[in-house]
Amino acid sequence: MPTLIDCPTCHTKIEWTTTNRWRPFCSERCKQIDLGAWAEEQYRIPAVNLPEDPEALQQT
Repeated sequence: MPTLIDCPTCHTKIEWTTTNRWRPFCSERCKQIDLGAWAEEQYRIPAVNLPEDPEALQQT
């Protein structure tokens, strides 16, 4: 039984197989949407415990 995953873009259930050309996406469209999000810097890792002194950032 093939493994089913959710497309990261549209959340459609797809099979994780070598015949799926666009995996982990369901289609080229979803792949391009994700690539566009990366290009526009929409994906970010939130910062935690930043020092309150901006000069402390420059010294590290």
